[in-house]
Amino acid sequence: MSFAARRGADVAASSVFGQVMGLVAATLGLFTLGTYLGENLSGGASIAFFVLGFLCAIGLNYVRGAGGASTGLLGAMGLFLGLGLGGGLAAYAQADPGVVWQAAAATALFIAGLGSVGYMVQADLSAGYPILNLLLLALILFGLVSLFVSMPGGNVVYAVLGLAIFGGYTLLDFNRLRSAGNDDAVSIAAGIFLDVVNVFQFFLSLFGRERN
Repeated sequence: MSFAARRGADVAASSVFGQVMGLVAATLGLFTLGTYLGENLSGGASIAFFVLGFLCAIGLNYVRGAGGASTGLLGAMGLFLGLGLGGGLAAYAQADPGVVWQAAAATALFIAGLGSVGYMVQADLSAGYPILNLLLLALILFGLVSLFVSMPGGNVVYAVLGLAIFGGYTLLDFNRLRSAGNDDAVSIAAGIFLDVVNVFQFFLSLFGRERN
């Protein structure tokens, strides 16, 4: 590859990286707004908004590269998930605000560290997605079983396994970002946003348990 071609590829990659990070930041901003607005919602309303956020995440798979539609769905997903989770996060904040800040700091370091590693790896790691999807399904089943069967330390195991799985997603999402085009920006931003939210919740669960 000539110097000019290599330079052009680097500029294009930097442009997509900046676009994705901007979308992630905006979606996290809407998520934060949603948590503020949703802290006093009833349980039924919180569940309804969470389901809407989940449906928006599914919808993003069908509007890839659709410009404003995909960006709008991404923003709606962040806002609705924030509204759905606002009550639970408010409960943590009222009980011990330090736990929330601790979980936020740990999440930032976790995502930055694993994201940097994933972005620096030149090999294509996308073959790991099917494995992580199966592990995530197993984690969901474990969580459902733990609701009905008493397991000593089950919440800790669930949170640690969740961090391991979404740590893997973080590696793969940032690795995918290396070779992404503009049409992939929204879908990658959605993946990274979901990584951040899930990692934050798992850390919150661990740190909240430690304080208790």
